[in-house]
Amino acid sequence: MREIIEQILPLWGIENGQLLQIYPSAWVIDDSYVIKVYYDKNQLERNIKASTILLGCGVPVAEIVSTQMGEEYVECQNAYFLMSKKMKGSNISDIKDTKMAWEIGCAIARLHMAFIQCEKEITFWDNSLLKEMKGWVRKNLADDEWRIVSEAEYLKVAESLETVYDHLPKQLIHRDVHFGNFLFLHGSFVGYIDFDLSQKNIRIFDICYFLTGLLAEETSDTLTKEDWLENVKAVIAGYERMIKLTKKEKEAIPWVMECIEILCSAYFIGTKDIKRANDAYHVFRFLQECEDDIKRVI
Repeated sequence: MREIIEQILPLWGIENGQLLQIYPSAWVIDDSYVIKVYYDKNQLERNIKASTILLGCGVPVAEIVSTQMGEEYVECQNAYFLMSKKMKGSNISDIKDTKMAWEIGCAIARLHMAFIQCEKEITFWDNSLLKEMKGWVRKNLADDEWRIVSEAEYLKVAESLETVYDHLPKQLIHRDVHFGNFLFLHGSFVGYIDFDLSQKNIRIFDICYFLTGLLAEETSDTLTKEDWLENVKAVIAGYERMIKLTKKEKEAIPWVMECIEILCSAYFIGTKDIKRANDAYHVFRFLQECEDDIKRVI
């Protein structure tokens, strides 16, 4: 892949650019640009449209760099290559910093407000966490003969979510909210990246995904239960500074968190990654034990 990128860089007028791979599908060029490879053209074009609309709304996202021929992306060897300007700032990793957690809550809310404008101008995948739980998630767990997540555990959470699901606000969401996709500079939030998984779904998914992700962070500075609950409180407070959550949403947050971990476990069962499937299950069990505490801090 590096050789292909080196061959096509001249299309952007870049000769002998220094490449640094930062993700399996992304490279930084001369610390000034980022080039990303896609294999799904529709996903690429949705990302381009979303980024363009968000920029027009004043949302800090990466600016796409067209080729010298004015093309938004390059197709080469059954892959698509998109270049954007490298945004200032960096990811943060201090998962105990509640100020950063509050900033993330604010940032998710600002993005959700901007996404409402995107919905008017572009069609996104209309997804449902509940349908996923009752569909492929259940199938994967059953195919595994309920060896990691028991059928009783699955049913309890899925049925709890179903009692409130129709009352939960739905809109376009990021779907992959974690510290790696939010940029900070001198302690302040400066930009969003990676809209590849954006879809319509329940809006609290983004909040819950970020918070459960903190429990799965591979770091030597592990969160205690009280540390994590402080992050829950801070993220919710940051979000509600701009968007008030409904009573039903607050009631559903523990169940959505638990569903996310069951979903992750089912996904890793499907990929035969049993270690990660078990890791997600252990987070699920932790969340079950914290239900009352979560409701208390939100």
